[in-house]
Amino acid sequence: MTNLAPCFTLFSQSTDNIVLPEKFTFPFYYQPQQIAVEAVQQLQQQLEKLPQCLTKTKASEVSVGKMFGVLVVKNCQGIIGFLSAYSGQIESDNTDINFVPAVSNMQLQDSAFLAENNIINNINAEIEQLESSPQLSVITNELNEATAAYQQELSAQQSLIVASRQQRKQQRNQAVGQLSTNDFEQLKVELAGQSIQEKKQLQALKQSGQNKLELLQQTLAKITDEIAKLRKLRKSRSKSLQKKLFAEYNFLNAHGETKDLNAIFAELPEHTPPAGAGDCAAPKLLQYAYQHNLKPIAMAEFWWGNAPKSAVRQHKNYYPSCYSKCQPILTHMLKGLHVDDNPLLINPAQGKDLAIVYQDSDMLVVNKPAEFLSVPGKNIEDSVYMRIKTQFPQASGPLIVHRLDMSTSGLLIIALNKRAHKALQKQFIERSIEKRYVALVAGSVVEDSGTIELPLMLDFDDKPRQLVCYQHGKHALTTWRVLERKNNTTRLHLFPKTGRTHQLRVHCAHKLGLNMPIVGDDHYGLKADRLHLHAEYLSLSHPIKHTKLEFEVAADF
Repeated sequence: MTNLAPCFTLFSQSTDNIVLPEKFTFPFYYQPQQIAVEAVQQLQQQLEKLPQCLTKTKASEVSVGKMFGVLVVKNCQGIIGFLSAYSGQIESDNTDINFVPAVSNMQLQDSAFLAENNIINNINAEIEQLESSPQLSVITNELNEATAAYQQELSAQQSLIVASRQQRKQQRNQAVGQLSTNDFEQLKVELAGQSIQEKKQLQALKQSGQNKLELLQQTLAKITDEIAKLRKLRKSRSKSLQKKLFAEYNFLNAHGETKDLNAIFAELPEHTPPAGAGDCAAPKLLQYAYQHNLKPIAMAEFWWGNAPKSAVRQHKNYYPSCYSKCQPILTHMLKGLHVDDNPLLINPAQGKDLAIVYQDSDMLVVNKPAEFLSVPGKNIEDSVYMRIKTQFPQASGPLIVHRLDMSTSGLLIIALNKRAHKALQKQFIERSIEKRYVALVAGSVVEDSGTIELPLMLDFDDKPRQLVCYQHGKHALTTWRVLERKNNTTRLHLFPKTGRTHQLRVHCAHKLGLNMPIVGDDHYGLKADRLHLHAEYLSLSHPIKHTKLEFEVAADF
């Protein structure tokens, strides 16, 4: 026992009866192995005893939860234990839990890094001071007011010229036949002089107005140019500092190969690692295991604490590693380990039939099974689109008018020609097609009906999950009605008024929605036999005949 690594934790209860997995956990889609569940439960018992401030970041006064992870390992003596880690940083880690250390503490301890970071912070302060300066505000307002006044004066002068031109034309027309030739010529000279004088006045107005605007623009440019110069300097120094920091994050794999963050992300289109890359729980755990000659057996990550404002996170629920930060790193770190197959590469539609509910020469309505792609995916071609294309080779146009999530079952409309596709698509754009879903959510919904309005956007750090974002999200509206409450679950009718990705799933699971995930939702809740969400009813106008069509297929749950 004397050779145990400092962060190696022994199981508090015997695990002799638990069969160890033959392959290591595929971190991006998994059901935790029993040995990992035992480790998680032991860690959670320890977390229960800690103050809430453990999960409060330095940047926030509000207690927000975070991801924790365990890695079950075997040491050289054949002893089974586990390692614990958290993602990011916490306000204070002075606890009795032996969390594995960060891969790099350069940003916390290196004096040169801290000095350069202070310089960048000072540049930020200068930029903020200039952007919020009264002088900038005053000059901007003066320029806006002067521009508006100039445009108004210019428009008024141009209108005056047009009116005068019409008046002179009328004078000339009236004088024809009434004045002698000499008097008429004299009149034309006078009128031409008036025109020249008005043009000179217009030119003088333009010159005066433009000179005034130019002076204000030059004054404003002195400040904005300084801001732009500081931003350029900040970008340059930040990029250089980031590169130095990323070079300190060196990750091992099971072959003993080492790569830093710069090298790992250099092979990807984005090149630059996202903020926080390397500080998630999974890379920390594997790095510590490799450094201390511990064999990884299984891992699991879970959320602990309050959910953030935007993302859907349930206390104690298991979640996969994130894609943007962890996928490139873990792809390197898992080399040399015997890892579970990626289930996302397995065709979930294999052996499933696509039932046709309605068919004519212009359109189809099919009943899509759960775990069946609407369109070909990145790795799997089998889909509603490919099945219909094969079965109806004479069909033209895009075929697919709308989509259902792979895990959602139910009614899907297919257009068999371009004309029908255009007409059906128009109905979706105008939201004249009525849709009704049935869902089973985990929990007892108190109200009988309601409305959820939460704007959604893609979580770029954790695709394909969606975030609630009032600043950048797209409008998303759902109404709902309770059908039945039974065994701490609620059966609902859901009526999406918009068609955002994962809209119903997020609106049910998010704390500002129903705060109850749909049963079987492996993105926002807990995995089950299937996602209990079904598109059961559609009402639309036939794209060519314009007759009303209604379809209803009951859910099989």
